[in-house]
Amino acid sequence: MAKPQAPGAVTPANKIELFSGSYFAACTLGGIIACGPTHTAVTPLDLVKCRRQVDSNLYKSNMQAWRQIGAKEGLRGIFFGWAPTFVGYSFQGAGKYGAYEVFKYYYGEKLFPNTNKTVVYLAASATAESIADCFLCPFEAIKVRMQTTIPPYANGLREGWTKIVAQEGFAGLYKGLVPLWGRQIPYTMVKFSTFEAAVSKIYQYLGKPKETYGTLAQTGVSFLGGYIAGIGCAAVSHPADVMVSKLNSDRKPGESAGKAMARIYGNIGFKGLWNGLPVRIVMIGTLTAFQWLIYDSFKVYLGLPTTGGH
Repeated sequence: MAKPQAPGAVTPANKIELFSGSYFAACTLGGIIACGPTHTAVTPLDLVKCRRQVDSNLYKSNMQAWRQIGAKEGLRGIFFGWAPTFVGYSFQGAGKYGAYEVFKYYYGEKLFPNTNKTVVYLAASATAESIADCFLCPFEAIKVRMQTTIPPYANGLREGWTKIVAQEGFAGLYKGLVPLWGRQIPYTMVKFSTFEAAVSKIYQYLGKPKETYGTLAQTGVSFLGGYIAGIGCAAVSHPADVMVSKLNSDRKPGESAGKAMARIYGNIGFKGLWNGLPVRIVMIGTLTAFQWLIYDSFKVYLGLPTTGGH
């Protein structure tokens, strides 16, 4: 009679040892695959959202915006800014998912083993996102300037990078880092902690342990948990998202981030911080759901367990 395998043991179907260097490298690659293509796919939504955040009177509706852009510029115009989006969010996905798995393990298992799991999820996701944003920030700065200026500040990633560095130095690529942290760190803390909680609650509702379900059902749970998490993190991070768009398009030379934010807030007020929220909820909810689906499907493909529900 075969001996039962201990949890996390290496089996023929699971050749990557859990919590090994190979495991964390696989999670990093999964983050790239999950984030880069999905963010790029919703570029049309992001383009209109950013423009409406900067100028709420520019378009009356999203459909009117796409019709107007498509009539003038075709499909390329609707997907304008896809290149910095793809590169930036691929880097960000690597840092976000890979580092989250690292810090979740070390915080929860090695450094603070008796800590509440939700605290571990929040701390691990905050740490991971602070690192990931350092990779994302230059590409986000280029993307926002391209998308929110008419005529566009630059027509491509290379041109945008060259122009910013020539005009403002390398620091110009990072002038939005602090507000980006303000948007992304709460976003990711809610995204990961809510996902973990939602997945656990779904399995509790189903009434059976996660391991009793097949991989198709488990990835389906990941998709549902991701959508629930996406709605929450979209709402939490939206004011900072608006401010990031405004800062990258309307920050005066030599103006500090604090002064720029105070001036912008004086112009748009509290209500202006919520411009484009319905679009962002649809965008982020769908985006987050598919990211978790892709990420956990990739883990399953490698013979690894899906995230959460333990």
